[in-house]
Parts: sequence; C-alpha cells; structure tokens
Amino acid sequence: MDRGALIQTFVDLYGAEHDALGETGHLEMLDRGRQWDLAPVLDQGGMLLFPHGRPADCGHQVGAVVNAVLDSGADRCVFVSVLHASSDEMEDARVRVAEGDDPSNFPIWGIQGPGIDFRDDWQRDHAPTTFRRLMAAETKRRGIAGPQVIERFPYLAGGKPGQLPGVDEFAELCEDAVVVTTADSFHHGIGYGTPPEDSYAPEAGGLELATESILKGCELLKAQDYWGYNQHCVTDKSDHRDAGQLLSYVKGPMHGEILDLVPSEFGDVYDAPAPSWVAAALVTYIPA
Repeated sequence: MDRGALIQTFVDLYGAEHDALGETGHLEMLDRGRQWDLAPVLDQGGMLLFPHGRPADCGHQVGAVVNAVLDSGADRCVFVSVLHASSDEMEDARVRVAEGDDPSNFPIWGIQGPGIDFRDDWQRDHAPTTFRRLMAAETKRRGIAGPQVIERFPYLAGGKPGQLPGVDEFAELCEDAVVVTTADSFHHGIGYGTPPEDSYAPEAGGLELATESILKGCELLKAQDYWGYNQHCVTDKSDHRDAGQLLSYVKGPMHGEILDLVPSEFGDVYDAPAPSWVAAALVTYIPA
C-alpha cells in the first residue's frame, strides 16, 4: 500500500471513530480508566505507556494516563510518540538502519515536534489522536487549562539514542515534567506479514505471545541494550523502537509492568483476514 495513503486512512479512521463516540463516549472512557490510580507512578519519576489502537478497544487505557497526568498536578507533560513511516524515504531509512547503516546518513534522523525547525512528518501521524481527544475532554470537564503538553517524535535512534540531534534539549524538557509515551508494541497476524501458519488469534495464544514479547522489550530497555531493543522491535513488529530507546537513555533503567492488555483488530484496514491485530498494552515504568 502507498504509505502516505495508508497513514491518511488511519487519520480518517480515528477521526471518524472519535466523532462517533462523541463527548459522552469520551467521558465514559476516562471514567473506565479510573480503575487505575497512576499519578503516583509519575510522581515517583516513572513513565506511562499507552497504546494507539482503535479508540473503542483501548481508549480506557489512554484515559487512565490522561487522568494520571492531570491528577499529578504537573505543569508540563512531555508526550513522546512513535512516528510511523509515511513515505518510502522513511521506510527505506528505517530498514537500512536496522541492517546496520549509520542513522546519521539519513536526513530523517532526529527528533520532530512543535516548535522544532526540522521536518513536519509528525503532523500527519495518527498516533497522538486519542490522547489529544481525551485530554481535551477531561480538561473541559474539570474546567481547567491542564498542563503544557509538549509532543516529540524521534526517528532512527538506531541503537545510538544519545547521538540523536536535539537529545540534550529533549532531556532538559523532561526535567520537572511528567513523561508519557505511546506504542503498539506487538503487531501480529496475516495483515502484518505473519505467515498464516504462525498467526494466532488473541484468545488462542496470541495474547500470551504478546505478553512475552512486551516483557522482553521491557527487560532490554531496563538493561539499556539499545541495539538489542531496536532489533527486538523489528522482529516482533513494535513501533516503539525509537521512542523507547530515547526514553531509556534520558530516564535511565526502568522496570516495566503490564497493567492491561487487549487486542485491537485491523484486518479491515489492510483488507486482510483475521487474525490481523495489535496488542494494546498499558504499561508502567518505575525507576529501577
């Protein structure tokens, strides 16, 4: 599929699904998220990871993080998003870096986001959609402005997150701020290139595979094995490869724990049969 068209399909899909939910649906997600009190994780200098699967599937997990950010009382929130490859140039760079090429050889190498005089690929990405929509809904309900939310989109960490252009400025932003991130850490099934004989439905062993994979990634980040994490994300189809490395470098070793894990089906987007799903996980990271 054309990558730009695919990203636009996701943007349109998420916009339509959020519009269908409306204000009532958004507030219900935020209320479901109240089953977890996660503000203490942020108060301890920890980090929260939420998915960007279909809103109806995992919106309650995103709601839990929005509640935590607001309950923490922080003045600033740094939100580190994945950046999906929306062009052949971006995908080619990602593949070549995974094969051992130096990230600095590619013009896409760096950190994007509002206020940065660099590229604007981040403006076309769908990953922040649910966090933005639920943050707007909850601050409206509370009648508050909420914290300053600074979005950042790293690309091509390539096992060397400390060399990313702008990494020092990013580290400064994270000081005296709460930090959250998004990822779909396990893509699985026919629509994602898994051979049919190795494709498992979520309820038939798939979620067990996802759990094992996500926890393996947590251990690699805890060990700050950046290249190992990069290649793990390639093998297990996690889109957190760059954000995870950057955050591990800046935040230091952290212990990850899965609080909630649900599947989100995307076979319809890829015109592929089931199973074609992502594992939507809510994960806490506590300083090790």
